Amino acid sequence: MSLAPVVFVAHGAPPLLDDAGWVSELARWAGAMPRPRAVLVVSAHWEAHPTELGAVSPTPLVYDFFGFPRRFYEMTYAAPGAPDLAARVRALLSGAQVPCAPTPRSGHGRGLDHGAYIPLMCMYPGADVPVLQMSLPSLDARTLFDVGRALAPLRAEGVLVMGSGFLTHNMRTLGMRETPAWASDFDTWCADVLARRDFDALRDYTVKAPGVRESLPTHEHFAPVVVAAGAASVSSGPVSFPITGFWHAIGGASFTRRSVQMG
Repeated sequence: MSLAPVVFVAHGAPPLLDDAGWVSELARWAGAMPRPRAVLVVSAHWEAHPTELGAVSPTPLVYDFFGFPRRFYEMTYAAPGAPDLAARVRALLSGAQVPCAPTPRSGHGRGLDHGAYIPLMCMYPGADVPVLQMSLPSLDARTLFDVGRALAPLRAEGVLVMGSGFLTHNMRTLGMRETPAWASDFDTWCADVLARRDFDALRDYTVKAPGVRESLPTHEHFAPVVVAAGAASVSSGPVSFPITGFWHAIGGASFTRRSVQMG
């Protein structure tokens, strides 16, 4: 039985779309993977407990950023909704005793945020793959890993489970021109742990990883990779890093671009 991969994408801010190199890297990556039946996105930019599902049917985007040119607030990404996937996710979460809030009466819930549609605009620019977004129910690594594990059966159903965030995310370093040692150390640690599939270490990253305090003053951008790892934990497939390096486009040297594919 062929399983869809699980991915973690360093999603970038809206100006990612002006970075032709990064856009092409994301596009090539998507083209090298089996085309998914649908995408389930867990983004750093939506926390809600109990778990909520958004964009169940086509819904206006959430422009959850500020200070950018007007054109970024006029973008659209009219991907099909995924009501059948929403029902399946609810069933899987219920089976794992993960609370899930009911969908609003409007039937679609919250729209996709930029952690979802920015990378998807690069990876599936035709907006022809159904997309569902799920909130982060917690920032506790063990809880997140268990949520991801509950979603693992989706892989056999052609669903791409996608975590979207940044392995390092320190806004206080804007303007730095060199990658600080703590960011490089944390990025290297993450790559090693993920490559070895050492999920025990990943779940204990807050106490085991070097440079964690500086790399993650807050933890919402790291949380999606833990969900992704949980979804990948039931198989023993390969781990690869389709995109690496650090993003210096806005002077944020601590933003690693490392993205992960887990087979």
